[in-house]
Amino acid sequence: MTDRNITRRHLLGAAAAASLAPLGAPAWAQAWPSRPIRLISPYNAGGPSDILTRVLGDFMAPRLGQPVVVENKAGAGTRIANEYIAKAAPDGYTLLHAAAPIAIGEALYPNLPYDLRKSFTPIVSTAIAPLFLVVNAEAPYKTVAEFLSWGKAQAGGLNFGSPGSGSAPHLTAELFMRAAGVKGVVAQFKGDAPAYTELLAGRIDATLTAISTAVPHIQAGKLRVLAVANETRSPSYPDTPTFVESGLPSVVGYGWYGLMAPAGTPAAIVQRLNAETNAAIADAEVRRKTEAAGLQLRGGTAAEFRAFLDREARKWSQVIKAANIQPE
Repeated sequence: MTDRNITRRHLLGAAAAASLAPLGAPAWAQAWPSRPIRLISPYNAGGPSDILTRVLGDFMAPRLGQPVVVENKAGAGTRIANEYIAKAAPDGYTLLHAAAPIAIGEALYPNLPYDLRKSFTPIVSTAIAPLFLVVNAEAPYKTVAEFLSWGKAQAGGLNFGSPGSGSAPHLTAELFMRAAGVKGVVAQFKGDAPAYTELLAGRIDATLTAISTAVPHIQAGKLRVLAVANETRSPSYPDTPTFVESGLPSVVGYGWYGLMAPAGTPAAIVQRLNAETNAAIADAEVRRKTEAAGLQLRGGTAAEFRAFLDREARKWSQVIKAANIQPE
């Protein structure tokens, strides 16, 4: 099934659910919103997450009849923003544009001041940031199979670069090595750019990270893309196979984003926000702007997003324990 078909199925389901929202909803919920909505981004301004958050807010504001004000509360691997939302009033006026670390954190940090399943109300998945296996173009391997054969022949196995301990790229690299049965280490850098600098210099073998920083080097013929860790191929690099196609069906991992509200937010408000976000995701201009930031839009129902969060938390908890990963 293609990404387009998946998105279409999700949007149809979301539209059907949204059509039921007004039935039986209390009058105060039907009157929502009556004042500006605050949309909290867990990252600094200017990055892909912030771009997507602002594009969604700009689209939704006129449809909701109120401003959607984006506030950046960055830091602590998104934990600052997550805690802020967990303690906010469940009235639909303070929302979180959550990111992948919220589902990773519970396995890394045993004493979090919030609970993924109890402190939040999932609304909708918005987008993913695909992770690509990128190697030096002068390396002797051109496929995943050749890369693995080469790695297994090395005494120390493979050397990956990651933008940070416990990040989605770090965990996906660990997942890849375990699924493939190859030894290796994942070196931690402060962001994607330093990792790609090391890759260009030949001091590491690969990265499994977002590709935006690498694009100029790929276009210059200095780096090579071997695979993408999506369920299906990425529209931005349709000729690049998935790990699933390469014989590693469990190697699926990416950065992701989705709207969440404090636990206890009325269902009618959640349904309205889900419907409006799915409308944004179906909009051609929203899609153009977000794809230019290296993201793939998702959409779907609140129930689908909740199930996704549960799967993500279980999967990465297993990887963290198996690799004995400790927080920075």
